[in-house]
Amino acid sequence: MTFKTILSAAVLTLAPTLALANGCGWEKRMNASQCADGKVFDSASGTCVDQATS
Repeated sequence: MTFKTILSAAVLTLAPTLALANGCGWEKRMNASQCADGKVFDSASGTCVDQATS
């Protein structure tokens, strides 16, 4: 086998693994529409917090 063939096979074998290392996007992420009444989404912590009143 030539070097190019071996290199191509290695890249094609590792591509799915490297793609999943970044995250597949199936994890649940909270957003502002999921916050209960009286709460707002805090993007820094990624959670819903009590709405500050002034």
